[in-house]
Amino acid sequence: MQNGTVTVDGLARTASCPAAARPDLSVDGTIELERLVDVIYVDRLRIRQELSTVGIFKLDANGADASAPQVQLGRSSVNTVEIIKGLVPGDRVILSDMSQWDANDRIKLN
Repeated sequence: MQNGTVTVDGLARTASCPAAARPDLSVDGTIELERLVDVIYVDRLRIRQELSTVGIFKLDANGADASAPQVQLGRSSVNTVEIIKGLVPGDRVILSDMSQWDANDRIKLN
C-alpha cells in the first residue's frame, strides 16, 4: 500500500465476504490491459478515431502560428492516444476542437 493505493494482480468473486471486509467502502480502479513503452502520446483528442490519420494543429517555434501536419494515430486509452507518425517528443499541439479550421493548413494565433 502506498498513499492509500493498493495494487491488485487479480480478482475473484467468492460466495461470501471475509469477516474483515468493509462492504460500504467505495473503490476506484484502473484496469491495465497493456503497457506500452517508448511511445509518443497526447491527451485523447475529441471526435478522433484511433488507428486513423488526422491533421492536428502543431504550434510553430514562435508560438504565434500553427501548422496541421498529417498525424497517424495508434491505439487509444480513456485519456491518451498513441502517435505513430507525424509528431516528435516536445511538439506542442492544440487539442481543442479545431474542426472549423480543417480546410486550413496553417493558422495564426492571437
